[in-house]
Amino acid sequence: MRIAIVGAGVIGVTTAWELAHDGHEVDVFERRSAVAEESSFANAGVIAPGYVTPWAAPGMAGKVLRSLFSKHGAVKLRWPLGGSELQWISRWRQACALETYLKNRARMQRLAFYSRQRLHGIVTEREIEYDHSQGYMVLLRGAAEQKLVQPGLEVLRAAGTKFSEIDADEARRIEPALNTQTELTGAIHLPEDEVGNCRQFVSLLKREAESLGAQFHFGCDIAPLDRAHPRSLRLAAGSPEIAYDAVIVCAGLGSADLLRPIGVHIPMVAVYGHSVGAAIGEAALAPVSAVMDERFKVAISRMGMRLRVAGGAELGGTPGEPNKKAIQTLFKVLHDWFPSAARIQTGLQIWKGARPMLPDGPPVLGASGVPGVWLNLGHGSSGWALSCGSARVLADLIAGQDAGIDLEGLSIERLSQT
Repeated sequence: MRIAIVGAGVIGVTTAWELAHDGHEVDVFERRSAVAEESSFANAGVIAPGYVTPWAAPGMAGKVLRSLFSKHGAVKLRWPLGGSELQWISRWRQACALETYLKNRARMQRLAFYSRQRLHGIVTEREIEYDHSQGYMVLLRGAAEQKLVQPGLEVLRAAGTKFSEIDADEARRIEPALNTQTELTGAIHLPEDEVGNCRQFVSLLKREAESLGAQFHFGCDIAPLDRAHPRSLRLAAGSPEIAYDAVIVCAGLGSADLLRPIGVHIPMVAVYGHSVGAAIGEAALAPVSAVMDERFKVAISRMGMRLRVAGGAELGGTPGEPNKKAIQTLFKVLHDWFPSAARIQTGLQIWKGARPMLPDGPPVLGASGVPGVWLNLGHGSSGWALSCGSARVLADLIAGQDAGIDLEGLSIERLSQT
């Protein structure tokens, strides 16, 4: 088949790889000048399937409200906050119901474990080498955090995730550079989880897809799909239409505008995250892999000889304009745990990225309801963790093959039921 993919983030590139691997003729269109320039650019890089859960969870509305009044709260609302965000919040609150949360959590974790398996398969098959580290640890500053993580540990047990509850001494044995001056009651250690440079992986996988014939076209802002010819693409600035056997929309936040004219409505908004990247000054003073501060919901990840500090969730505001308070929180957490690890005077990278998030959590995979138009979108903050599995699922669905995992609740029909 001749297939077009709109979007060249981690979702679009992994999809291109799987389809090219299956023998399809693949064209990828991206409005930016390179792959992974938006949501995939500088995320935390953590792949922890057991921790992939919906943002819509019981009690989350109260946590969000309390966070709004905290100086270093993990969740913030910023103006302007439009009608689409307010409608999204209403649907999100409905999805916080326990029964809905449990269903969505199971859907996301099935896909996350499958995705990690598929990632490892790709890396082994193509001998891809990118900056990554093994192991992930959740740091618990005090008794309050220890209590708060207990429901999450039940989730890990149910998912069969390998983990251990450890004391502060054991945590510092695993991560010897942890600052001894910062209070630490204990930690959750997940030895099979990992952290990796998403953007670097995407760039390398693009080359592998190209070696199989996939073609990437950059600087291409694609016009919204035409109801009369939904499998044809043209540039927003004007160009002749190019017809395909199938069109796959993986364009992150831009997906909703592309699909609206053909009657496909996606309730997706930007939930922004921030990150700070810096070179490691002294390897012995940096983390071995990745840690997450449970109190502030901030991850500190090691990627080769660079550190990335990432976290926060911000609804509303202006794209591309970092929130100074969010950046201050990242620096605070870095200083608390690894005060001398990074060279922050030079070469500092500050990033604000939009996570394309659906109100209930899981992405939407598969047929759009319009013949020939397929969807792989709405992965939110879990795009890196879900990408390889989502791509393989979509390739199997297009081929009419069994996807290998239970896809209940991952199709677009789920959105019309909420």
